[in-house]
Amino acid sequence: MAKYLVDSFEKDVELFNLQKNPLPMCDGDDCYDLPEVLDFREKVKNAEGIIMAIPVYNFNASSGAKNIVELGGSMLYDKTFGFMCAAGGRNGYMSVMSLANSLMLDFRCYIVPKFVYATKNDFEEDKIVNSDIKSRIEGLGSELIRVSSTLSKD
Repeated sequence: MAKYLVDSFEKDVELFNLQKNPLPMCDGDDCYDLPEVLDFREKVKNAEGIIMAIPVYNFNASSGAKNIVELGGSMLYDKTFGFMCAAGGRNGYMSVMSLANSLMLDFRCYIVPKFVYATKNDFEEDKIVNSDIKSRIEGLGSELIRVSSTLSKD
């Protein structure tokens, strides 16, 4: 989903892939001085908006997504966030709400209410085959740009 999002927009979009850019688990101390964390925090600081593409496990956002929030820390303040979630079944579509609430309350983030939620049936060989999911991804990207741009004018 993240690759489809990046490929759908001409605007300067950067994909930060945890599989290619692993980050340490937050220890609340020394991890913040590591070069990969400093680089990540700088990217977050400079981002106009952020869309997290995350798996859902046991009706909750993945530990990697939660770790991103911990490592991003104060760099997340006042950012606009969107979410794309993938899960095994349809019943976990509200799983991202605890993470969204934390971002809103702890970091005063703006959450785009157009989440994208896909299941295994929406993919074949790592490609999105559901045209509705593609449309929702494009809509989320457009809305994030619109909201981020509007808020940055203030």
